[in-house]
Amino acid sequence: MVVMARLSRSERPDLVFEEEDLPYEEEIMRNQFSVKCWLRYIEFKQGAPKPRLNQLYERALKLLPCSYKLWYRYLKARRAQVKHRCVTDPAYEDVNNCHERAFVFMHKMPRLWLDYCQFLMDQGRVTHTRRTFDRALRALPITQHSRIWPLYLRFLRSHPLPETAVRGYRRFLKLSPESAEEYIEYLKSSDRLDEAAQRLATVVNDERFVSKAGKSNYQLWHELCDLISQNPDKVQSLNVDAIIRGGLTRFTDQLGKLWCSLADYYIRSGHFEKARDVYEEAIRTVMTVRDFTQVFDSYAQFEESMIAAKMETASELGREEDDDVDLELRLARFEQLIGRRPLLLNSVLLRQNPHHVHEWHKRVALHQGRPREIINTYTEAVQTVDPFKATGKPHTLWVAFAKFYEDNGQLDDARIILEKATKVSFKQVDDLASVWCECGELELRRENYDEALRLLRKATALPARRAEYFDGSEPVQNRVYKSLKVWSMLADLEESLGTFQSTKAVYDRILDLRIATPQIVINYAMFLEEHKYFEESFKAYERGISLFKWPNVSDIWSTYLTKFIARYGGRKLERARDLFEQALDGCPPKYAKTLYLLYAQLEEEWGLARHAMAVYERATRAVEPAQQYDMFNIYIKRAAEIYGVTHTRGIYQKAIEVLSDEHAREMCLRFADMECRLGEIDRARAIYSFCSQICDPRTTGAFWQTWKDFEVRHGNEDTIREMLRIRRSVQATYNTQVNFMASQMLKVSGSATGTVSDLAPGQSGMDDMKLLEQRAEQLAAEAERDQPPRAQSKILFVRSDASREELAELAQQANPEEIELGEDEDEDEMDLEPNEVRLEQQSVPAAVFGSLKED
Repeated sequence: MVVMARLSRSERPDLVFEEEDLPYEEEIMRNQFSVKCWLRYIEFKQGAPKPRLNQLYERALKLLPCSYKLWYRYLKARRAQVKHRCVTDPAYEDVNNCHERAFVFMHKMPRLWLDYCQFLMDQGRVTHTRRTFDRALRALPITQHSRIWPLYLRFLRSHPLPETAVRGYRRFLKLSPESAEEYIEYLKSSDRLDEAAQRLATVVNDERFVSKAGKSNYQLWHELCDLISQNPDKVQSLNVDAIIRGGLTRFTDQLGKLWCSLADYYIRSGHFEKARDVYEEAIRTVMTVRDFTQVFDSYAQFEESMIAAKMETASELGREEDDDVDLELRLARFEQLIGRRPLLLNSVLLRQNPHHVHEWHKRVALHQGRPREIINTYTEAVQTVDPFKATGKPHTLWVAFAKFYEDNGQLDDARIILEKATKVSFKQVDDLASVWCECGELELRRENYDEALRLLRKATALPARRAEYFDGSEPVQNRVYKSLKVWSMLADLEESLGTFQSTKAVYDRILDLRIATPQIVINYAMFLEEHKYFEESFKAYERGISLFKWPNVSDIWSTYLTKFIARYGGRKLERARDLFEQALDGCPPKYAKTLYLLYAQLEEEWGLARHAMAVYERATRAVEPAQQYDMFNIYIKRAAEIYGVTHTRGIYQKAIEVLSDEHAREMCLRFADMECRLGEIDRARAIYSFCSQICDPRTTGAFWQTWKDFEVRHGNEDTIREMLRIRRSVQATYNTQVNFMASQMLKVSGSATGTVSDLAPGQSGMDDMKLLEQRAEQLAAEAERDQPPRAQSKILFVRSDASREELAELAQQANPEEIELGEDEDEDEMDLEPNEVRLEQQSVPAAVFGSLKED
């Protein structure tokens, strides 16, 4: 049962409370200025009717009007009470009045202002809301304005009132100028592009501006260019031409886009001729192919659109004569633009590097068929290209220029051009030498041989001040006298047109200047030989030999020795030997083989055989290891032909000691075969036994098969046993070489590198030696499978003292001592035991034992 009571208080006669409220009322009467007591009471009455809860809030705020907690809760509760009502309900006005009463005391609290402004925005009261925002900004300190402006700006953007929003944004930018991008975006959305362009220009010119969106200064500039170029009728307060041209000097890596923006501005403004002038200026000033491509494509598209628009207009309004002329003019202009593209592109590349020789040649090729333009291009090229900065060979421009005049029959002009070219300070001597050679070739083509000789002699004449060929501090005119190119051409001309003495003088001068090459020396010697000056030619060879070292002197020595032997043969044998010894002194092993063979041939034909053998023996030591095997083969062949086969035994032994295992194995087989043919079976067997130490049965099965065949033909049971014993011993030796086995296994498995553990991946716990043994067994099994099937023939051994008749008998009978060689002979041979011999017992006389005999 609810007990109702009425407080007899004169100030509030209408105050009604329930019995459960008495403790809270008593607490409030004791502590009426305690916020916590009031909050506990309010919390308890949350379920009470709204008027009673509001009455409780009002009682509390009357005593504590400056309590933020009470005001915040009270206003929040009042807003919640009218949340679902219509905005025209009078209750909204009561809540607004309640907020106004709160701001008498709480005007410094931004949270209450924000809630109130949001509440007014929900009511749709635009003017009241705007004024409330302004009151909030006036009431709050400047440090709290940043909390109000976001909601204020959202309110301004939510209504189609651009003038109000613009005024609000202008006030906001005074507080936060870094938010200019937001204002610019709003101006664009509200179609106020003129002010947007002004603001954007201000931002671009402000070096301290930092974009909140992370945009660079170039990106902002590009936005400005797009804005002002695409809206020329709406942007009136800015000088678009000056702005974009300022960007051309500021952003040199984006010239193409900026030029296109400027031309687009004039096109949209209707100034088509001005736009065409901008395009022409752009394609004549851009420095990169990318920028040129952008501008040219835009230019071509502009001309094409103009032609299409003109044709469309003429088709709609009817074609007249003036329209046809204008259309033809536009078409001709467009075709000329397309035809000029290669030349314009070449101009761009030359602006990048005006010293690029190849591009100048391409430019001349583009002017093919227009002599005046070609001459102007060549003239500009030779005046522009700096030889010290040139990319390519600058002398080719002068040569091509003179060749152009020559092809057109103007020889005097060509000579003048080449004469001027000889006075140019080229960077390389070779460039000036090429010009002099071209001068001579020009006269040769016109059959002015004497003039050609005179020009080349002039080029090779000693200057007043001599300089070294590679001395960069001296001009090339003082160094060209050492150019081998000019001297070579002069020598060819003298040899063809001059006298013997003049040609010889030229070659001697080349050798004196120490600029000759081995080919020059050989040419000089051949020239002297053609004129029957043999000793002079040999002197030329010797002079060339003194100029060069190995390996450059190799060709000179080979030619010299060949010519000397062909000339004198054995008449000057000692001199020839001295020459060979001189040539071989210090000769690298790479070039020694040819000289030694030539030397040995000389001794064989004209000298002594023992000298030839000594030369061959020296050659086997002097040549490269890769050539020793071939050298030994030649040595053995020549020794066998001269001294006989038996003389080659020492050579074979020497070769086996020196050569690698592979070649030594081949030598051993050949050596054993030779001994076998000579009937020296024991010597051949000894050679096989020696060679077996370097023959692994698993990899050299051919050797062991050869030895087995040899024993089958010439051996007996004991020699077969010995061969098998040696084979098992050698195989056991190789089985103990773990490193060898591991390398063989890795080779079989196809792996270039690895360890033993790599042979059995996933079995790291297994012993490495066990793995090796398993792998060795697998290799042995594979080797047995790969061997060819053995012949099933049987070997018969007979007594050496048997007669012919007994031998014939035994041939018809089965041999009781026959040995069967099967697949498992290696394992079974050791198990064989000799035939048992029957022993007879005989009594021993007692006198032999003497006193030791037991009774």
